[in-house]
Amino acid sequence: METINIRRALPSDHSVLTEITKNGKAFWGYSVEQLKTWETELTITSKYISENETYNLVLDNEIIGYYAYIQLGDGHLELDHLFLFQKFIGKGFGQLLLTDFLRKAKDLNTIDIILEADPNAELFYKKFGFVTYNQRESSIKERFLPLMKLDFK
Repeated sequence: METINIRRALPSDHSVLTEITKNGKAFWGYSVEQLKTWETELTITSKYISENETYNLVLDNEIIGYYAYIQLGDGHLELDHLFLFQKFIGKGFGQLLLTDFLRKAKDLNTIDIILEADPNAELFYKKFGFVTYNQRESSIKERFLPLMKLDFK
């Protein structure tokens, strides 16, 4: 029987989280060249993990995904990352991660959550009540990133 749990990430998890981020981003069909231009944004450092709330999804002792959020102050949060290895996408694990995050956010008396979504993930977040309030042009010409928000109060 599979065991699934979500636990706080350790700074030493940075390499596997970077691997998950790059693998998960590639799921959407971006070219190898494009992924290389995002190398810095897709790299998770031990410092990042130490400074931000980062949680791993562990399946049978293997880290298969994670999320990270930033406390912006005064009840405002930003979901900064939510990624899975490709082979686990579409199997309910993303929902598990986001549900855990939303539960933590509620416990923190959060007013609202913002995020900048990959265009391919916009519908996923909408299923949880996030609304698109604006967009930002990405480094790819004519590609816009949905800026999304979920109000708690």
